[in-house]
Amino acid sequence: MSGEYGYARVVVKVGSNVLTRADGTLDTTRMSALVDQVAALRRAGVEVIMVSSGAVASGRSEMRGAVHRLDPVSARQLFSAVGQVKLINRYYNLFREHGIVCGQVLTAKENLSTRRHYLNQRNCMHVMLANGVIPIVNENDTISVTELMFTDNDELSGLVSTMMDAEALVILSNIDGIFDGDPADPSSSVIREIAPGRDDLAQYVRAGKSEFGRGGMLTKCRIARKVADEGVEVVIANGKRDNILLDVLGGGDVVCTRFLPSSRPVSGVKRWIAHSEGFTKGEVHVNAGACEALQSSRAVSLLPVGVSRIEGEFEKDDIVRIVSPDGVAIGVGRVAVDSGEARALVGRRGAKALIHYDYLYLD
Repeated sequence: MSGEYGYARVVVKVGSNVLTRADGTLDTTRMSALVDQVAALRRAGVEVIMVSSGAVASGRSEMRGAVHRLDPVSARQLFSAVGQVKLINRYYNLFREHGIVCGQVLTAKENLSTRRHYLNQRNCMHVMLANGVIPIVNENDTISVTELMFTDNDELSGLVSTMMDAEALVILSNIDGIFDGDPADPSSSVIREIAPGRDDLAQYVRAGKSEFGRGGMLTKCRIARKVADEGVEVVIANGKRDNILLDVLGGGDVVCTRFLPSSRPVSGVKRWIAHSEGFTKGEVHVNAGACEALQSSRAVSLLPVGVSRIEGEFEKDDIVRIVSPDGVAIGVGRVAVDSGEARALVGRRGAKALIHYDYLYLD
């Protein structure tokens, strides 16, 4: 832990609506203020990884009036290619004023689909931090297509937080946190603290998306709950408020929503598996007895005797979805055999685990 702020390593996710003005152009004043705060954290001994949106919005404003008719994917590729250069150049110059070097880390969902790729990505950022470089992470929208994209950078920031063993994830948006009613209603107030296991948040959160980004508060809430369950404190705060980052991490009485971390953090392998839902190659359907055992508080592996059927094709060590008898996905895991062998083992007693507990993550 770092003395002044109480954290050794944090991830800061900055949303598009924080970095852009109403017309979609980069808000350089806000960017400068955020960089000043990150530099202050660095001077206090806190390692910071930034996950920054804003490339597409920045590129869109740069290309305004000069774009031929494009489909949504092509437009996103064009805007991100132009905007990412503009965004990282701005960060580079702002950090250089503090004598700090920053580096660009562009990634895509498929880059993290195997354990080896995941560890390579983690090692890259470990090397950067060890050499005093601040990683600035963003999804590579120039090569991502719809079905292979992260939900948004909230999802990416959650994965980075657990991958890098961060102690806290600060999600900066243009809203103060999660409200207990409509944020536009003066009688509504921000829920200041959310304890592990609380499951009634959906009733408070609207499903709308942000103006310039892909995500919304529903996504932020879902990711925050998941990451906190994995042992990382998560804070949702208003990035347009002055000094917000230092106030939040300094323990001040600032309006925000804090998701308290679980006291039982999961292993590094389980963290990777937890964020691998988008990489699943097939489904393992379980019977009622196995479903009950898996969802109990005991450490239980999934044995073939508890499997009712196999759907899809997969190889040994692929990530598969685990489905309950009523068709609900209850978790994911790394399977020990391929789909052909798994089908041959369905219902068999005395066989080795199809998915070992160490490679199993339940929602």
